[in-house]
Amino acid sequence: MKKILSLILVLALTITLFTACGKKEDTAKEQDTSTQQQDDNNKQDEGKKEEGTQQDEKDKDEALETNENVLLWNVGADPKTIDPTLNAANDGGNVISQTFEGLTREKSGEVYPGIAESWDISEDGKTVVFHLRESKWSDGSPLTAHDFVYAWKRGMDPATASEYAWIWKYTNIVGAYEAVNGGSLDDVGVAASDDYTLEVTLKNPTDYIVSLLSFYHFMPVKQSAVEAGADGAWAKDPTEVISNGPFVLTSYRIGDGLTLVKNEHYWNADVVKLDGIEGKFIDEDATAYQAYENGELHFIPSVPTAEVPRLIAEDPNFYVYPLLATYYYSFNLDLDIWKDARVRRALALSIDREVVTETLAAGQVPAAGFIPPGLKDSEGRDFFETAGTYGLATDSSKIEEAQALLAEAGYPNGEGFPEFTILYNTSDGHQTVAELVQEMFKTNLGISCKVKNQEWAVFQENRIQGNFEIARGGWGTDFMDPIGLLSLFTKENELNDPNYDNKEFDELLTQATKTQGKEHFDALYKAQEIFMNDMPIIPVYHYSDTMLASEKVVDWDRSVLGTVDFSEAYIAE
Repeated sequence: MKKILSLILVLALTITLFTACGKKEDTAKEQDTSTQQQDDNNKQDEGKKEEGTQQDEKDKDEALETNENVLLWNVGADPKTIDPTLNAANDGGNVISQTFEGLTREKSGEVYPGIAESWDISEDGKTVVFHLRESKWSDGSPLTAHDFVYAWKRGMDPATASEYAWIWKYTNIVGAYEAVNGGSLDDVGVAASDDYTLEVTLKNPTDYIVSLLSFYHFMPVKQSAVEAGADGAWAKDPTEVISNGPFVLTSYRIGDGLTLVKNEHYWNADVVKLDGIEGKFIDEDATAYQAYENGELHFIPSVPTAEVPRLIAEDPNFYVYPLLATYYYSFNLDLDIWKDARVRRALALSIDREVVTETLAAGQVPAAGFIPPGLKDSEGRDFFETAGTYGLATDSSKIEEAQALLAEAGYPNGEGFPEFTILYNTSDGHQTVAELVQEMFKTNLGISCKVKNQEWAVFQENRIQGNFEIARGGWGTDFMDPIGLLSLFTKENELNDPNYDNKEFDELLTQATKTQGKEHFDALYKAQEIFMNDMPIIPVYHYSDTMLASEKVVDWDRSVLGTVDFSEAYIAE
């Protein structure tokens, strides 16, 4: 809407100017003609300049094809967007990690200074002042604190319609979540006191705020680039994109791949050793694995399920990391078929999660709750272990209870239960899990269902729009606190795929944002208990993160949240 209004204003101003020119005396006509000729010449020069710039980028891309210091990387699915403010998926996040940088950068669980050289936190914990280094955008222009103010307020603005706008609630920044819900952006507690000082005012002390701000949603974007293309299109357009990370986009081929080259204007360019990255969009694990075996790729994020046990046993270049994320199935709670909680619980109890994880054999942990292992509470206990299993089992020991619940709901031995479809995005691993679950529903409950795969972008859209019966889901925290996972299912969250709505659950998460220590975690334990009793999802397993990297790729890193980092990587021949 803002863009349309701006266009109307420009057109109105243009009409006014032409009307004013029409009123000039005839003696000015010769000058007008001369000016028009000069404008035409300028346009021709600009066209030649643009052609030259495009040719330069083409030359760079062609040079990369024969360069041995270029990483050949399978991104996976073609990202829906690589605009930091709009992205809500891991594939886009992996690309953004290479092309943008926030105030901080997290690698292997440690938070490093990024665009912020340092920061100060007030005694009451409610003010954080970030001191920015002098840095530049990829077009050579200065990057300032004002760019962060613009980017953050863009993320809060309802007109932007970011799928991640909900996360502002958990920053505790004054006025931020109110702005998300239509409040004034002028009241947000973010200000640039000068070009290199960013002051952030919090409602309550927030222990995780600095690590949270390394997440891609909080990375800066340049206003002139954003306004060059609607709905994040600028970020995929090599002629419009401007970024501030280790690499810059020079080519984007829909459905095929992208090209990144080293950003010479990156503040830490001295540590960037790769000349570039050739990224492919291959969402078939078998196809990507074959390309890797053929030497056509250096780095792939996943492999065919059948290959995992052998690779773990034999290949030192196959990496398995624990990941703070959970694999689950969402019930579409808007459908009558899932209104009865006994039915939902029966399906959840009928799954043997140990069979699923043993089949995948890649370090996954069977899930009887939503919070994965690895997050500590205020007393240093693992939240996962302390929370318990909520009456679920990781094996087949609860099948009789599942059958009894289904019979109690009116479907003894599954009789009369309507057929439904399990929807998942195309992947060998997702197919394996869906088919296992399909068989368990049939064998253990007498319920028949279909399985259906969709290309990633289509699947995402259908899941968001509620065009499913049961859909695969996967979610990892964006910061080191369980609230980063549980908040996915609050009523206002656009990514709340099951459309779960429990007022007490929402109130407990709100309480958790306002508290610290034991009170904070008590609210989270209670919230997960309510959530698991309602069973709007079926937790299946807690993720491991697998990557297959050629021994030629040296010094790559990753975030504990799963984002890969090539900022210091290089190819050793």
